[in-house]
Amino acid sequence: MRKCEHSFVSDHTTKSCISLVPIFNHLDKEKMDEIMEKVHHKMLQKGEVLYRAGDESDSLYIVQRGKIKIYRLSETGKEQIVRILFPGDFTGELALFKQSVHDSYAEALIETSICQIQRKDLQQFLLKYPSISLEILKELSNRLDQSEKQVTRFATEKVDTRIALFLAEYANGEERMEFTLPMSKKDLASYLGTTPETISRKLAEFEDAGILRQKSNKRIKILDINRLQSII
Repeated sequence: MRKCEHSFVSDHTTKSCISLVPIFNHLDKEKMDEIMEKVHHKMLQKGEVLYRAGDESDSLYIVQRGKIKIYRLSETGKEQIVRILFPGDFTGELALFKQSVHDSYAEALIETSICQIQRKDLQQFLLKYPSISLEILKELSNRLDQSEKQVTRFATEKVDTRIALFLAEYANGEERMEFTLPMSKKDLASYLGTTPETISRKLAEFEDAGILRQKSNKRIKILDINRLQSII
């Protein structure tokens, strides 16, 4: 991992960041403009770390553009990805409720722009505009549900099922059933609780079976969604 050396850009780009995030975009323009005045914007290069386990948690971070992986390290140093953040997602929310330290790592998977709001500023907005609190609670509830499902999958479902479910979820809504994997096979293996070799082998098996086609640059085209879903 590269040492994090954030580069800051002008605040004129924060407007799209605030309007992108569900916890803020329900507010009227005047209120969003007020929040924008407290937002700091920074750029992360691929591999840069936004925060590490043990760092003080004192800000809410919002992904404006790019991707961030949130992961933990076991005692043996094995990486376990908890979730992937896409534009509109946020992390660091526990800082809103108490002084604490991060228990995970946040690393840019590609060049990523981040909006940062410090705890003291956001706490004032939560008191002033309670609807923000409701949106944050809604997002935390969704995360808890996803985490419980992920734990259940690891404990009860075969690797084939986990991979098929992941692919089906990403193919859902894609008109041509074609998409780019949001992470490397190494990171995907960490996220699904398996190995990169198993990911490669299973994708090859799905391809041989006529379920999908692997293209360059991590592009996947689902050829038979019904057969893919039958694995789930």
